[in-house]
Amino acid sequence: MAEPQRRSLMDPPEVDRALARMAEEIVALTGGSAGVVLVGIERRGVQLAQRIAEAIAGAGGEAPLTGSLDITLYRDDLMTVGPRPVVGQTRLPTGGIDGRHLVIVDDVLYTGRTVRAALDELADFGRPARILLAVLVDRGGRELPIQADVVGSRVDVPQGAVVEVKVPEIDGGDWGVDLMWPEAAA
Repeated sequence: MAEPQRRSLMDPPEVDRALARMAEEIVALTGGSAGVVLVGIERRGVQLAQRIAEAIAGAGGEAPLTGSLDITLYRDDLMTVGPRPVVGQTRLPTGGIDGRHLVIVDDVLYTGRTVRAALDELADFGRPARILLAVLVDRGGRELPIQADVVGSRVDVPQGAVVEVKVPEIDGGDWGVDLMWPEAAA
């Protein structure tokens, strides 16, 4: 089987600029960083949430609280995952999410089903004052009426192609975003 074709969409400096801009937009939309909780969707959303929190603190704001969501048991395709799905841990800040400005952070927004699962899970933990969605890449192709409030980059993705976000803590190397597609689709 041939290696997929790959094209860089964002290099490390472009990812840094996008995350800094996203941090500014989050602060503007929430009226400051006090009472803000950034909750990353496992896996790569967690690292993105942490980097955005660092960018907010680095710009002179109060560092927002961070947490993580594992949406495995809330997926609408759980039966297709297999008989024993690997379930991670959901970690929310002490004091809960009631009345706070919550920002769900994910790497790529595609069909909207992951975000729907995250909303379903968060409803089990409380009632935030407001929920925003921040994604590094919006690739279009929605199946549900969900849109991001804060977007690092919007890209048109050809049929059959995949957007891959590279995170040093998981993938090694540098931050980056690549577009990949099978050789036949090139």
